Amino acid sequence: MCGIIGIIGREAAAPHLIDALKRLEYRGYDSAGVATLESGKLTRRRAEGKLKNLESRLARDPLTGTIGIGHTRWATHGRPTENNAHPHATEKVAVVHNGIIENFAELRRELEDRGVKFSTETDTEVIAHLVTEEIKRGAPPIDAVKTTLPRAKTIFWSARAKAPRSPSVSGTARCMSAPTRSRWHRSPIKSAIWKTAIG
Repeated sequence: MCGIIGIIGREAAAPHLIDALKRLEYRGYDSAGVATLESGKLTRRRAEGKLKNLESRLARDPLTGTIGIGHTRWATHGRPTENNAHPHATEKVAVVHNGIIENFAELRRELEDRGVKFSTETDTEVIAHLVTEEIKRGAPPIDAVKTTLPRAKTIFWSARAKAPRSPSVSGTARCMSAPTRSRWHRSPIKSAIWKTAIG
Protein backbone atom coordinates (compact mmCIF):
# COMPACT_ATOMS: atom_id res chain seq x y z
CA MET A 1 0.00 0.00 0.00
CA CYS A 2 1.26 3.48 -0.85
CA GLY A 3 2.38 5.89 1.85
CA ILE A 4 1.26 9.52 1.70
CA ILE A 5 2.29 12.56 3.75
CA GLY A 6 1.67 16.31 3.49
CA ILE A 7 3.30 19.14 5.44
CA ILE A 8 2.63 22.85 5.80
CA GLY A 9 5.49 24.12 7.96
CA ARG A 10 7.93 26.89 8.78
CA GLU A 11 11.15 25.15 7.73
CA ALA A 12 12.23 22.99 4.81
CA ALA A 13 9.60 20.29 4.39
CA ALA A 14 11.63 17.72 2.42
CA PRO A 15 13.62 16.27 5.37
CA HIS A 16 10.39 15.91 7.37
CA LEU A 17 8.62 14.32 4.41
CA ILE A 18 11.42 11.77 4.09
CA ASP A 19 11.34 11.04 7.83
CA ALA A 20 7.57 10.49 7.69
CA LEU A 21 7.87 8.25 4.63
CA LYS A 22 10.47 6.14 6.46
CA ARG A 23 7.84 5.48 9.11
CA LEU A 24 5.61 4.10 6.35
CA GLU A 25 8.25 1.84 4.78
CA TYR A 26 6.72 -1.24 6.39
CA ARG A 27 3.91 -0.96 3.82
CA GLY A 28 6.36 -1.76 1.02
CA TYR A 29 6.97 0.30 -2.13
CA ASP A 30 8.96 0.41 -5.37
CA SER A 31 9.55 4.16 -5.81
CA ALA A 32 9.22 7.40 -3.88
CA GLY A 33 8.99 11.13 -4.41
CA VAL A 34 8.35 14.53 -2.88
CA ALA A 35 7.13 17.88 -4.21
CA THR A 36 7.54 21.25 -2.52
CA LEU A 37 6.72 24.82 -3.39
CA GLU A 38 9.99 26.58 -4.29
CA SER A 39 9.66 30.35 -4.78
CA GLY A 40 6.13 29.94 -6.11
CA LYS A 41 6.92 26.96 -8.36
CA LEU A 42 6.16 23.28 -7.82
CA THR A 43 9.39 21.32 -7.74
CA ARG A 44 9.71 17.53 -7.50
CA ARG A 45 12.36 14.98 -6.68
CA ARG A 46 11.60 11.32 -7.39
CA ALA A 47 13.54 8.07 -7.40
CA GLU A 48 13.06 4.42 -8.25
CA GLY A 49 13.68 1.93 -5.45
CA LYS A 50 14.26 2.62 -1.78
CA LEU A 51 14.02 5.92 0.07
CA LYS A 52 17.82 6.07 0.33
CA ASN A 53 17.82 6.71 -3.44
CA LEU A 54 15.48 9.67 -2.97
CA GLU A 55 17.59 10.90 -0.04
CA SER A 56 20.70 10.79 -2.25
CA ARG A 57 18.89 12.77 -4.93
CA LEU A 58 17.82 15.38 -2.37
CA ALA A 59 21.39 15.60 -1.00
CA ARG A 60 22.62 16.43 -4.53
CA ASP A 61 19.68 18.67 -5.40
CA PRO A 62 17.92 19.85 -2.21
CA LEU A 63 14.45 21.34 -1.84
CA THR A 64 13.90 24.20 0.62
CA GLY A 65 10.14 24.79 0.34
CA THR A 66 8.11 24.73 3.56
CA ILE A 67 4.96 23.22 1.98
CA GLY A 68 5.14 19.76 0.46
CA ILE A 69 3.78 16.29 -0.18
CA GLY A 70 5.52 12.92 -0.27
CA HIS A 71 4.63 9.45 -1.51
CA THR A 72 5.90 5.88 -1.60
CA ARG A 73 4.39 3.87 -4.46
CA TRP A 74 3.46 0.29 -5.22
CA ALA A 75 3.02 0.25 -9.00
CA THR A 76 -0.48 -0.55 -10.23
CA HIS A 77 -0.47 1.30 -13.58
CA GLY A 78 2.89 1.72 -15.24
CA ARG A 79 6.27 0.24 -14.45
CA PRO A 80 8.10 1.03 -11.19
CA THR A 81 10.33 3.77 -12.62
CA GLU A 82 11.36 7.25 -11.52
CA ASN A 83 9.16 8.76 -14.23
CA ASN A 84 6.08 6.90 -12.93
CA ALA A 85 6.81 7.75 -9.27
CA HIS A 86 4.46 10.17 -7.53
CA PRO A 87 3.94 13.10 -7.14
CA HIS A 88 2.60 13.67 -10.65
CA ALA A 89 2.46 17.31 -11.62
CA THR A 90 1.47 19.98 -14.07
CA GLU A 91 2.53 23.61 -13.80
CA LYS A 92 -0.39 24.16 -11.38
CA VAL A 93 -0.96 20.90 -9.49
CA ALA A 94 0.96 18.07 -7.86
CA VAL A 95 -0.93 14.89 -6.99
CA VAL A 96 -0.27 11.80 -4.89
CA HIS A 97 -2.82 9.00 -4.82
CA ASN A 98 -3.39 5.59 -3.28
CA GLY A 99 -5.76 3.40 -5.24
CA ILE A 100 -6.84 2.71 -8.79
CA ILE A 101 -8.77 5.05 -11.06
CA GLU A 102 -10.90 2.53 -12.88
CA ASN A 103 -11.85 4.80 -15.79
CA PHE A 104 -8.41 6.40 -16.28
CA ALA A 105 -8.04 5.11 -19.88
CA GLU A 106 -11.28 6.84 -20.89
CA LEU A 107 -10.25 10.06 -19.12
CA ARG A 108 -6.77 9.92 -20.64
CA ARG A 109 -8.17 9.52 -24.18
CA GLU A 110 -10.50 12.47 -23.58
CA LEU A 111 -7.59 14.64 -22.43
CA GLU A 112 -5.30 13.52 -25.27
CA ASP A 113 -8.06 14.38 -27.76
CA ARG A 114 -7.88 17.93 -26.36
CA GLY A 115 -4.10 18.03 -26.86
CA VAL A 116 -2.93 17.19 -23.34
CA LYS A 117 0.49 15.51 -23.30
CA PHE A 118 1.11 12.81 -20.71
CA SER A 119 4.55 12.08 -19.30
CA THR A 120 3.80 8.87 -17.34
CA GLU A 121 2.08 5.50 -17.74
CA THR A 122 0.05 5.98 -14.55
CA ASP A 123 -3.64 6.45 -13.87
CA THR A 124 -3.07 9.25 -11.34
CA GLU A 125 -1.71 11.75 -13.86
CA VAL A 126 -5.21 12.20 -15.34
CA ILE A 127 -6.35 13.84 -12.08
CA ALA A 128 -3.56 16.44 -12.24
CA HIS A 129 -4.51 17.35 -15.80
CA LEU A 130 -8.26 17.49 -15.12
CA VAL A 131 -7.79 19.78 -12.09
CA THR A 132 -5.41 21.96 -14.10
CA GLU A 133 -7.96 22.33 -16.90
CA GLU A 134 -10.59 23.51 -14.41
CA ILE A 135 -8.18 26.05 -12.88
CA LYS A 136 -7.29 27.36 -16.35
CA ARG A 137 -11.01 27.81 -17.04
CA GLY A 138 -11.12 30.12 -14.03
CA ALA A 139 -12.44 27.76 -11.36
CA PRO A 140 -11.24 28.46 -7.83
CA PRO A 141 -8.88 25.68 -6.75
CA ILE A 142 -11.32 23.94 -4.41
CA ASP A 143 -14.07 24.05 -7.04
CA ALA A 144 -11.63 22.61 -9.59
CA VAL A 145 -11.04 19.64 -7.30
CA LYS A 146 -14.75 19.24 -6.53
CA THR A 147 -15.52 19.18 -10.25
CA THR A 148 -12.76 16.69 -11.03
CA LEU A 149 -13.10 14.06 -8.32
CA PRO A 150 -16.61 12.83 -9.20
CA ARG A 151 -15.35 12.05 -12.72
CA ALA A 152 -12.88 9.47 -11.35
CA LYS A 153 -14.48 6.08 -10.78
CA THR A 154 -12.58 5.02 -7.69
CA ILE A 155 -12.42 5.07 -3.96
CA PHE A 156 -10.69 8.45 -3.76
CA TRP A 157 -9.38 10.24 -0.69
CA SER A 158 -7.89 13.67 -0.61
CA ALA A 159 -6.93 16.40 1.82
CA ARG A 160 -7.61 20.11 2.02
CA ALA A 161 -5.71 22.78 3.92
CA LYS A 162 -4.82 26.40 3.21
CA ALA A 163 -1.82 28.26 4.52
CA PRO A 164 -2.29 32.03 4.97
CA ARG A 165 -0.87 34.10 2.11
CA SER A 166 0.53 31.05 0.41
CA PRO A 167 -0.50 28.47 -2.14
CA SER A 168 -2.96 26.01 -0.76
CA VAL A 169 -3.17 22.29 -0.35
CA SER A 170 -6.57 21.47 -1.79
CA GLY A 171 -8.91 18.58 -2.09
CA THR A 172 -11.92 17.14 -0.35
CA ALA A 173 -12.50 14.91 2.61
CA ARG A 174 -15.04 12.65 1.03
CA CYS A 175 -14.86 9.16 -0.39
CA MET A 176 -15.95 8.90 -4.01
CA SER A 177 -17.07 5.33 -4.60
CA ALA A 178 -18.76 6.15 -7.90
CA PRO A 179 -19.10 9.29 -10.00
CA THR A 180 -22.41 10.25 -8.38
CA ARG A 181 -22.21 8.64 -4.94
CA SER A 182 -20.23 9.77 -1.92
CA ARG A 183 -20.16 9.47 1.85
CA TRP A 184 -18.10 11.02 4.65
CA HIS A 185 -15.50 8.98 6.53
CA ARG A 186 -13.06 9.45 9.38
CA SER A 187 -10.32 7.30 7.92
CA PRO A 188 -6.66 8.14 7.33
CA ILE A 189 -5.96 10.39 4.38
CA LYS A 190 -5.27 8.27 1.32
CA SER A 191 -4.58 10.93 -1.28
CA ALA A 192 -3.68 14.59 -1.57
CA ILE A 193 -4.03 17.06 -4.35
CA TRP A 194 -1.68 20.00 -4.11
CA LYS A 195 -1.97 23.09 -6.23
CA THR A 196 -0.11 26.34 -6.48
CA ALA A 197 -2.85 28.78 -7.46
CA ILE A 198 -3.78 31.19 -4.70
CA GLY A 199 -7.39 30.42 -3.76
